Amino acid sequence: MTRSAEIYKRLSESLAPTSLDVRNDSARHSGHAGDDGSGESHFHVTLRNPAFEGKARIARHRMVHQALGKDLVAEIHALSLDLDV
Repeated sequence: MTRSAEIYKRLSESLAPTSLDVRNDSARHSGHAGDDGSGESHFHVTLRNPAFEGKARIARHRMVHQALGKDLVAEIHALSLDLDV
């Protein structure tokens, strides 16, 4: 399973979002620091979830990181998050 698919699966199962998009931006960073050559090192996630209501940005980020798990987060060089209700 690709990292993109694994990110999508874990976030879907853990957070049950109303909207989820996982974009692999690794090609845009080819040859830059953090590019491990796998083609799966840089990602952008857009996620909508009512559970984010009233939560600070850092709390939302923590929810996503917890859903992904330490093992997967450790494999990702860059993860940008667009999180909203």
